[in-house]
Amino acid sequence: MYKRILVPTDGSSCSEAAAKQALGLAKLLDGEVTFLYAIDPVPPALAAEAYGYAVYAEQLIADLRKAAEEALAKAAALAEAEGVRYQTRLEPNARPVDAIVAAMSAFDLVVMGSHGRTGVRRLILGSVTDGVMRQSTKPLLVMRCGADK
Repeated sequence: MYKRILVPTDGSSCSEAAAKQALGLAKLLDGEVTFLYAIDPVPPALAAEAYGYAVYAEQLIADLRKAAEEALAKAAALAEAEGVRYQTRLEPNARPVDAIVAAMSAFDLVVMGSHGRTGVRRLILGSVTDGVMRQSTKPLLVMRCGADK
């Protein structure tokens, strides 16, 4: 039924909770999990040497990549501890919603976390989970990890 499970991650505790849920399902169903981390494109203004920001943009990109690699390593460690087959996938320069939606056709289930933001914070920060829900062509299991207080 759910043999191939996609788990988008951003390294947060919410993503970790979703990963644990996905790993439990994969173990039960003898499935495989793919952890996906998408790095949002750096705005062109940051990368423009004309403004003198090139050095800062390069450092920002390096820091974002390091955070992505750490998040994927953490997810991989969870999978290894559970004895579940897994893969990691890094999508640099890709909006998270777009990367998840593009990848989902190869999977039976998508498991992801939601921070539970509401009101103005949701408008300002957006919601990757909401964007994926609106475009999903596959079953989606959403772990709500906590609402704003």
